Amino acid sequence: MEDPVSSPPNTRRNAWPLTHRMLLVVDRIAVVTGGNKGIGLQICRQLASNGITVVLTARDEKRGAEAVQKLKEAGLSDIIFHQLDVTETPSIARLADFLKGRFGKLDILVNNAAVLGVEYVEDPVDGSVASEEKFSGMEADERLEWMWKNCRETYETVKACLQTNYYGTKHVIEALLPLLQTSSDGRIVNVSSRWGQLRLFNNEVLKQELNDMENLTGERLDEVLAKFLKDFEVGAVESQGWPVAFSAYKVATAAMNSYARILARRNPGLRVNCADPGFVKTDITRNSGLLSPEEGASNITKVALLPAGGPTGVYFTLGEEASFV
Repeated sequence: MEDPVSSPPNTRRNAWPLTHRMLLVVDRIAVVTGGNKGIGLQICRQLASNGITVVLTARDEKRGAEAVQKLKEAGLSDIIFHQLDVTETPSIARLADFLKGRFGKLDILVNNAAVLGVEYVEDPVDGSVASEEKFSGMEADERLEWMWKNCRETYETVKACLQTNYYGTKHVIEALLPLLQTSSDGRIVNVSSRWGQLRLFNNEVLKQELNDMENLTGERLDEVLAKFLKDFEVGAVESQGWPVAFSAYKVATAAMNSYARILARRNPGLRVNCADPGFVKTDITRNSGLLSPEEGASNITKVALLPAGGPTGVYFTLGEEASFV
């Protein structure tokens, strides 16, 4: 790893030689995955509003560039777009190389990119995304029931969910970890969910294992996810004690939570936390959520901007510390 480049006092931007390249020196630099819409876009907006230079990433270059332009038109100049598909190793490597060459460090990584792990059943009445009026007067559980009735899990959607939500997040972290370690106050925030809490597992042995931070390893998490995928394939999700309904999302989130805790133990100099934004109106929830994207993002940004030396290996829900179980 190259020696970290220190910023001269009271300097917002400067150029510093590094071999044949030039490093741009900034106070703090953040990366947000899945940043072109919904919660991710609002996280970018809120971080940039706090004086942080933000690299907004998205799979689609056109949509990502349009999102950056939208934020710049709102007066937020320190926003940069970089293409990122968290399921593609070369794409992750290109982002890591860009950050190393441009900044030489990374201060904040917000892992927001995710899929729900289902395919929606087209409803000719409701259309592809339901309107907010449809859910007027409905409680959260009723809205979730509507979502479940209008989608289905398949082997392919389940596999894609594990690859994106768990392995994509993990591979991005692994690639950017050296840059985070270069920061004087590196922090990782994984956008999580109450659906990742271990109380949703009916297999007590597995629940205890995923909560055993003294012995759990990344290799064991790989085995657990492989077992889940196999059980789903043979129709044994419920009988084996896995969470039911949106199973892949719940299992991938629980695994991500466990991985974050492992990472926090191994890297005490970093702040590694998981944060639930709440039930938010987004494309993923078919606009059935209770909170706006701005409100959901604020619950993530609050964790990303905790004071130096704050908690690590912690789960937050709606901005407050809670239990992984």
